[in-house]
Amino acid sequence: MNYEDMDFKISQESADYEAQSNLVVKNIEAVIKDSIANQRNKIVLNTNLKLGLPLENINKIAGPMMEAWAAEIFTDVRDDVDNPYRLINVDAQPRLGMADIVLQFKQGSSVFTGNVDVKATAGDILKSGRGPNITSFSRIRTAYVENPDFMFIILSLKHKVYSVRNEETLLMDGIMEITDYHAYDLKFISDGDISYNPALGSGQIQIKDIHYITYQHRTTWEFCRLLDAKYLRSSRRTMDDWYREAVKYKWIKS
Repeated sequence: MNYEDMDFKISQESADYEAQSNLVVKNIEAVIKDSIANQRNKIVLNTNLKLGLPLENINKIAGPMMEAWAAEIFTDVRDDVDNPYRLINVDAQPRLGMADIVLQFKQGSSVFTGNVDVKATAGDILKSGRGPNITSFSRIRTAYVENPDFMFIILSLKHKVYSVRNEETLLMDGIMEITDYHAYDLKFISDGDISYNPALGSGQIQIKDIHYITYQHRTTWEFCRLLDAKYLRSSRRTMDDWYREAVKYKWIKS
């Protein structure tokens, strides 16, 4: 069995996909940038702990907090029908969904959809942001076959955490402050920045270091081939394994 002999379903994206992606990424970053500029970038955690939050373990809850914060920020923007970002819909996804938030932007008569995966990284933890799991290999591979214009955006939010005394309660409030951000279209992240971890089901697509990413523009079909190559290079995967996934999720013709 040879990979090159497979009768693939080859996805062909829209001619203006790159322009769509650029618009969605630009507007997502603009929303976060303006939220920081307007000092709407803090999550306040009120506790009855006199010494404040245990900062050495705060990264364990940072992910869900960042996701909730981002969903609220985008929802507030959407509620302004005249918002300059042309954001018209926000849909927070279930916990086990591929994306955390689905955003829709309108330009003229066209609507562009970005499936956003929020990744929280700690600015004061040296290895934070290295090797985060992005999504399941089979799930993302299938998404691009079913919709060649599928847009999967990684939103990286860097934060710092500190405690301040609440003068009313005389207790310590934990502050989680978003300090930096970047948004990337997964399909355009360079080969060298993407890795594959065979653990968990069909394996996980990972980013080697979310703080240092370069772009490599490619078609949907080129990206599907890249994902396959990452999978097949793993010492724990064989062509038989790939073929089983391909048949199951209909990546090849019957």
